[in-house]
Amino acid sequence: MPTEITVRGTFSSFQPPERATVHATIAFEGPSMQPVYDRVARDLETVKATVTPLKTGDHGPVTWWSAEQLRTWSNRPWNKDGIQLPLVHHASVGMEVKFRDFTSLSRWVGNHIANTEGFRVSHIQWALTSKRRKELQRQARIRAVEDAVVKAREYAEALGLSDIRPVAIADAGMLGEGLHPQSGDSAGFVRAAATMGAAAPEVELVPQDIEVSAAVDARFIGEGGGDTA
Repeated sequence: MPTEITVRGTFSSFQPPERATVHATIAFEGPSMQPVYDRVARDLETVKATVTPLKTGDHGPVTWWSAEQLRTWSNRPWNKDGIQLPLVHHASVGMEVKFRDFTSLSRWVGNHIANTEGFRVSHIQWALTSKRRKELQRQARIRAVEDAVVKAREYAEALGLSDIRPVAIADAGMLGEGLHPQSGDSAGFVRAAATMGAAAPEVELVPQDIEVSAAVDARFIGEGGGDTA
């Protein structure tokens, strides 16, 4: 009697990032709106002036950058005694700068943290290029399917079965109970993530490798080798 075998195949690899997007803000607050606004606007122009020369053709350190609209707002805070304090005015603007050269990234971030008072880095997003990521995802899916086949064969051998036949394959978690046997392509589940410590002047930013992983569920029919329970 044929025996049904359902397994999950997985694969992970770790790759050094190829791109890094700096997410930063320039922000100030004070008792009067105009000085606060002017200071943010002035520092924004200074920071933009350092980015522009880095985006030179297809091989410059910076591949892309953008700046948000400068925002302003006001609020009247309360002190610890429950007394409402005078109005405080705020101004801020966000920037994103994508680097391909991480040495230039470290230098640029360190310079502005040291010399631009309102400049703050919220986080750095490390990534692979789209072409490289797609290729690694494809490879991970293939290796995940291969892992599923190996597991199924091992189960079959333990049961004394001589052969296995694939009948269904799906993204991890999609091969639910009651699914009718069917063939299909492995899409897999792929994720990429990397982390970085807090940025600081005169500290080279060194990211962790990016994990690219895939997981698939596969169903096989084991046959031959005698009776099974």
